[in-house]
Amino acid sequence: MRDIDELRELRDFDAGAPPLDERTRARVRARLLRAAQKEATPVAVRRRRPVLRIALTGLVAAAVAGTVVVAVHDDESTRRVATPPAGSAPAMRNMSARTVLTKAAAYQRAHERQVAPRADQYIYTREIIKETEVGTGVTRSYVDENWVSVDQSKPSWVMEIGKGWWSPPPKKNESVWPTQDWSRLSKLPTDPDKLLLAMRNPTHPSTDDSTPITDDAWPMINFFLEGLLYRVPVMPPGLRAAAYEALGKIPGNMVTPHVKDARGRVGIGVTYSGRPSLGTMIFDPKTYAFLGFRNTRTSGDGKAMKTYIQLSYLDSWAIVDKVKVRPSTES
Repeated sequence: MRDIDELRELRDFDAGAPPLDERTRARVRARLLRAAQKEATPVAVRRRRPVLRIALTGLVAAAVAGTVVVAVHDDESTRRVATPPAGSAPAMRNMSARTVLTKAAAYQRAHERQVAPRADQYIYTREIIKETEVGTGVTRSYVDENWVSVDQSKPSWVMEIGKGWWSPPPKKNESVWPTQDWSRLSKLPTDPDKLLLAMRNPTHPSTDDSTPITDDAWPMINFFLEGLLYRVPVMPPGLRAAAYEALGKIPGNMVTPHVKDARGRVGIGVTYSGRPSLGTMIFDPKTYAFLGFRNTRTSGDGKAMKTYIQLSYLDSWAIVDKVKVRPSTES
């Protein structure tokens, strides 16, 4: 029954997008069936801090049914792509997403902290979430604190909009994307062109360039890169900058000026114009430092459904030796 329920969730998930046309459906079916033939290891569907939970057999079935094939969700809500606010500044309108993301990558490299955690340690992050209900205008803020096992061998404590739970390590035959396993992250290429190739199948990345990336592959490559940036706040040196540059090479990313972040700062938004997408990345208009994310979230069904504008940013992070021990109290 659980498998049936999960398939129903995939069937019902539309990410706010219009129905796929027949040509797009055919491309999705063909791509996922090819992936199914190549992939032998199942990808886990399990409760943990919202990630790109992908069950390969479920995806193929959903694709054949002609539905959107990747769901990003937790147990109480569905995240959908944000509709960025309109802007009119001519200079920003003329700036390409590639330019913004290239400058963001340069800022990241210039200010990046070198990190080399031990396998037995935890990565602590403190994230600030600010949500505004669209219907009432009521705003609530949350502080999410996470302690993620560096080598994913021990349970991690994870939170989502104020609620926390223990996330068990992946099982031997499971693969989760985006991964927070430091050893796996360290093996991802920091060359943006090679990273694009690796994102064709991020659970088993390959940089073989003998086969070019096709047009129908770009949306999922973009989605996997967004997931990496959105759900992995601390990465090995060079990887985040490479991810920004790689996104800048993907057709369909666009710039939106005058996007406010969770602190009220006005920045430049970069949003993927296609589907699926996780939302809008916000950058400082002068330094191109990353400020945070903007997206929308829904909860409930039918008349009880509520929509929230969600803004988030990483407040702090550290490497710690014990789970649920904050950096300031580390002995």
